[in-house]
Amino acid sequence: MKTIIKTTVLCLIVALSTACHKDLNIVQKGALTTNEAWASAEDAETCMNGMMSQFRAAYATAYMFWGEYRSGIWGEGMSSRPVSQNVFQNKIDQGNEYTDWQSLYTTINTANVILKHAPELDFTGKEAKYNKVMGTAHYVRAFCYYWIARVWGVGPLQLRGLESYDLDLLYPMPATKAQLLAQVESDLLAAGDLLKDVPVAVNMPNIHAVNTLKTDYYLWMNKVEKDASALAKARTACDAVLGKRTLLPNYADIFNVNKKMNEEEIFIWSMIKEEKEGGFQSEWLIPLQYCTTSYHENPVKVGSHQQWMFLTPDHQAFLTADKSDTRAKVTFDSFYDSGTKLDLKWINKFAGTWSNGARVFDSDIIVYRYADVLLFDAEILLAEGFADKAIDQINVVAKRAYGKDNFYAKGQSDAAVKEILINERLKEFTAEGKIWWDFIRLGVVFDRVPSLKGKENNKNILLWPISKASLDDNQNLTQTEIEL
Repeated sequence: MKTIIKTTVLCLIVALSTACHKDLNIVQKGALTTNEAWASAEDAETCMNGMMSQFRAAYATAYMFWGEYRSGIWGEGMSSRPVSQNVFQNKIDQGNEYTDWQSLYTTINTANVILKHAPELDFTGKEAKYNKVMGTAHYVRAFCYYWIARVWGVGPLQLRGLESYDLDLLYPMPATKAQLLAQVESDLLAAGDLLKDVPVAVNMPNIHAVNTLKTDYYLWMNKVEKDASALAKARTACDAVLGKRTLLPNYADIFNVNKKMNEEEIFIWSMIKEEKEGGFQSEWLIPLQYCTTSYHENPVKVGSHQQWMFLTPDHQAFLTADKSDTRAKVTFDSFYDSGTKLDLKWINKFAGTWSNGARVFDSDIIVYRYADVLLFDAEILLAEGFADKAIDQINVVAKRAYGKDNFYAKGQSDAAVKEILINERLKEFTAEGKIWWDFIRLGVVFDRVPSLKGKENNKNILLWPISKASLDDNQNLTQTEIEL
């Protein structure tokens, strides 16, 4: 992943010709011409690495805002700010900085440019490299459009790279959610064909990452978009990953910076000192000034940022209710500082490294890991009518957590198994950017999120508004009507 930061001037053709001021509408002057940039297979690989850097940056902080902070399990930390509080309460207006999709479309545009120009290059004797470059671009574009479709429910569908003053690309028309989701499937199928024989590296899109994203996508299509045919596709995709990775014996090791690139991970965004560090996790620790020096990393995890958010008291109680569950202390911890006389609480996941009196946020962001696959499989089995088999898969994950075989009994109703599945996903994945999507997909968002109770009929309430900057920059966009 270190090669990402070492991209050459080649990627100026992507960075400059796609670095539009707010949404694909003003091309910056001074970009290289395409002919100057695309000359060899190595150029395509270099640009792929640049795209991966953009991809990582686009989600580094927004991932949690879009994927978890709306789920009702987060509230203010030691300090508060409107940008976070409004998200926690599901009162998001177009001025919120996370309504801006610019970084996603910049990443998509890079993928589009790669998909256009890589086939024009000579990859003779380097077919595996070609498949990796093209498959990666398809995966990244699929991932971004999947999130755009779910976050905003609408957005431009750009399949051509912006390399000139083309008004259709500068001021794109919005596509429907159905059109965006159809493109996700198309790109995932292409990515699967291209990456099937490419060696697996979890810090790059790989065939297991494709099949896990397919499983996620097809479950969403089945449960949320009501596509009856999607369940069988989810089963096929999930089966293709089962047995290909494994659970680590110790839950804490998943997040250990000394055990990166481990056998549970399926796809990650690498965080590396002096290349790219941190993101959402920098806002979860205790500010240095609030903790007695002797307790820094002993046991308190401190950092230089304010702690803007933390788990609600109710969710803390939920995670710690079963004292045998080893995941709770890995997820968060607490300590009374007798010097400052403060009860300190922090998130342990993704905390990085304490080095020479400073925090280095070099914990990788784990997008998919094998526990996802096992619990996706349980969800599919339940939908297929096999509640006992679903319990078997849940128990595989539960054994690591509780240290007990067959933690959950068989012979329970579908409703009871669904409740177990939801709760186990909450315990397993809190602070990993998944819970909001879980609640929507499993049909409990209006039951589980206090600020949404009784608002089932409010129009588009689960979507984000389009940013004011986007609307100002592209007259073809109209604001989504959201009834709060």
